Amino acid sequence: MHTIRDKNKLLARVRRIQGQAQALERQLSEEGDCVEILQQIAAIRGAINGLMGAVIEGHLVDHVINEADQAQREAELAPLLHVIKAYLK
Repeated sequence: MHTIRDKNKLLARVRRIQGQAQALERQLSEEGDCVEILQQIAAIRGAINGLMGAVIEGHLVDHVINEADQAQREAELAPLLHVIKAYLK
């Protein structure tokens, strides 16, 4: 499974996001510059989007593209599409 195989890389991304969120919290607590706060929020959003993209890619490859059984491919694709639609709202 891709999340197990890529666990260390994914956890490293999550830890970077946590660090970015902590930096944002400090900026807000210290009443930091508004533009710098906006930049930090944009950086966090980009990092989250990158994480989501990596997990989606892994899921597509492992559970859709490389899945030999057509019915299983379709079963794996439906919930993924639901999650993607919810994420893009």
